[in-house]
Amino acid sequence: MTNSWSLLYDELYGEDEMVDDDGNIVFIQDPLDDMINNEVKTTENMAAHYFKYHEEEILNDIESYVSDTYRGHYTGDTHEYRNVQTIDLMAARSLASGFCQSNILKYGSRYGSKDGRNKKDLLKVIHYAMLLLHFDDHYGNPSMPSGQLSVDAQMP
Repeated sequence: MTNSWSLLYDELYGEDEMVDDDGNIVFIQDPLDDMINNEVKTTENMAAHYFKYHEEEILNDIESYVSDTYRGHYTGDTHEYRNVQTIDLMAARSLASGFCQSNILKYGSRYGSKDGRNKKDLLKVIHYAMLLLHFDDHYGNPSMPSGQLSVDAQMP
């Protein structure tokens, strides 16, 4: 069935099919299909690696900051407790979510007041938000948190 839109399209972009010299019907690639397909591919590629506001650098800083917090920061003194942090104790008493929320408020509200616009305060807010995502089970409940040693592991 032919309608005015298809006639207009054919007029603007040509017909989708034509007959070759041997009388065979040959389908012509639709130029709009090419534009749409290229736009979709470009959008997918951009979404995978497109940052506008230093997000890649910020993510690298967050990764570095979080990793550094697991290197003896507020942990036990003896080797069997060297990997136990305050947040672990809070989690054992089902207090971790509130602890994380409180620290998000603490470090968020002191940003700009204590030590000026201290980048480290913002990194702490982000880290506690990440921990809150974990403790409120947004990513499931792992059997062993990543980076932790098993109970049987030998400590130096």
